[in-house]
Amino acid sequence: MSYRLGVDVGGTFTDLLVIDEESGETWREKVPSTPDDPSRAVIAGARAVCEKAGVSPESLSLFLHGTTVATNAVLEAKIARVGLVVTEGYRHILQIARSLVPGGLAAWIVWPKPEPMAPLEATIEVPERIAADGSVVRPLDEAALRRACERLREEKVEAVTVCLINAYVNPAHEKRVGAILAEELPGVPVSLSSDILPEMQEYERALTTVANSAVRPTVARYVGNLDRELKAWGTSAKLHLLRSDGGLMTAEKSAEAPVNLLMSGPAGGVAGAVFVAKNAGFPNVLTLDMGGTSTDVALIENYAPRLRRETSVGHLTVRASSLDVKTVGAGGGSIASVPELTKALRVGPQSAGAVPGPAAYGRGGELPTVTDANVVLGYLPENLLGGSFRLDREAARRAVQTIADALGLGLMDAAAGIISIVNETMFGALRLVSVQQGYDPRDFALMAFGGAGPLHGNAMGILMGSWPVIIPPSPGILCAYGDATTRLRVDAQRSFNRLVTQTNEAEVEAVIDTIAKEVTAELAAEGVAPAEIELAVEVDVRYAGQAFEVPLPFARGGSIAELAARFDAEHLRLFTFNLPVPQELVNIRVVALGKAANVTAERIAEGNGDPSAAKLRDHELWMDGRAQQAAIYDRARLRAGDRVPGPAIICEMDSTTLVHTGHLATVDPFGNILIRPA
Repeated sequence: MSYRLGVDVGGTFTDLLVIDEESGETWREKVPSTPDDPSRAVIAGARAVCEKAGVSPESLSLFLHGTTVATNAVLEAKIARVGLVVTEGYRHILQIARSLVPGGLAAWIVWPKPEPMAPLEATIEVPERIAADGSVVRPLDEAALRRACERLREEKVEAVTVCLINAYVNPAHEKRVGAILAEELPGVPVSLSSDILPEMQEYERALTTVANSAVRPTVARYVGNLDRELKAWGTSAKLHLLRSDGGLMTAEKSAEAPVNLLMSGPAGGVAGAVFVAKNAGFPNVLTLDMGGTSTDVALIENYAPRLRRETSVGHLTVRASSLDVKTVGAGGGSIASVPELTKALRVGPQSAGAVPGPAAYGRGGELPTVTDANVVLGYLPENLLGGSFRLDREAARRAVQTIADALGLGLMDAAAGIISIVNETMFGALRLVSVQQGYDPRDFALMAFGGAGPLHGNAMGILMGSWPVIIPPSPGILCAYGDATTRLRVDAQRSFNRLVTQTNEAEVEAVIDTIAKEVTAELAAEGVAPAEIELAVEVDVRYAGQAFEVPLPFARGGSIAELAARFDAEHLRLFTFNLPVPQELVNIRVVALGKAANVTAERIAEGNGDPSAAKLRDHELWMDGRAQQAAIYDRARLRAGDRVPGPAIICEMDSTTLVHTGHLATVDPFGNILIRPA
């Protein structure tokens, strides 16, 4: 018997899932996160879930982990001091950057330009030059490089990036510089741009590789600690981390290229949502992953999440593939406040997190949060996590009363106001991944998960016009489900830079074959059998003269003319216009995927449509401006076909679902709750 363990670390809770690789049976656990050292909660939760499942540490074959370590390092500016080695004459590459400034009219006046991750004083130049065709224009001056290394030692750099002009065509000089740096600065990790991002556009290549160096020591330290703790526990399971694009990478690779982990945390939820969507039969889904600290939203079209060629975290945008996920500071722990200056209610982005948490948690928190508002309105019953976690309703009322007093409102109106504002924040994020991308949200179902998502899913369905609202089984740990069911992923790319009028299918196929051999060999080295490897090809396309590209899938043996036509259609959908110029194939990328997990959705027993057997008790809650009679149900007792009219609360171990007045929740054969207007 072999098992795989999926772990997702959130700001408030750490979720875990064990899967029997032969039968597909699953066991779940949820433990409070330990922000000071996330690995403590990971190990404690792993022990708890394995004990529940009766699984010994030796039986675990894979340990699959979504982490926010790299993300938090960037957001909190807890990064390494990075040295940068560039071609002579290009010392200010990060300072010059791009002319694009975020924001609206006159943003250039008020936009504080972020400090480069590699400071100018820790940037050295090396005499060398590679031409655009890969030929050597000026040999590498090794003696000058060794002398310049003294500057890096004086600056006490903790990591070094090497980004030389045109190294994506010929990496020989970069590799030699890396070897010399290893001699001159022993123990300091070195990242080469030709390894991290072998593509044209020097600034993007430099910025991405510098970001990789900036988080590399932090991620390497975390991965090393976790790996050591797992071995001490007695498991030999291979540690893999979830990439930003929804694939898996080995622990060794993640320590070398952590820039691919910047959106690791949110990717797990999207991967789990794809699995649920396929079973529920809804190919087009908007996802709402609401946790204790933040909410992540994404769009799934034809069972495939949208991918971006960029990853954005805070002010940092790097050229690394990621799922198109938008994150807002709206979670169950988001703190409500009334600033003295404006006297207007605000919710988030500050969060009470796991410590001290919302006032209702009884851990010393006194500030009003979204969770406290849900408790006051009666949307959250006192017992959570199967009764092991009891909420303090009076503490929640005291906290929310401070908002009511500041606004001159009644307690219930203040609580309802907190919920309305957090819903509007999430509504804005959902519009970014749908309306702003040219999609009509009414053509999509909405899947709500995370610990707090099912409480707000029905309300978001009303705002978006997206039906049904899908609440998957165990929604609080769907991210861990996604972590456990994803596949090993390796990708590599090459800059191609040919107009469609100046190339042919044979030339494109030759490049694809070369990259395919590289990624296949890398997966094979991880023990994946050749027959289990699946290849996919992506091509970045733009109009000649444009400065940005649109990534598109490309079938092996496909037609360039057909690819150009698809680009025209996608460009028209995204930007509402096309240009009368030839298309250009900019980059070719090959993705290799390993074997998928043997997991099948469990069917539940058939019911007769009457949910009364699952009813726990009658209940009163506040909705639509008045107190209303509702009922509380135990989700574990609901059967396929049962119909629950709103207002109602459906409880389970890791989450709570709220069904609004005038809406009806039905249970499908796989246990998903589908909410629609009655």
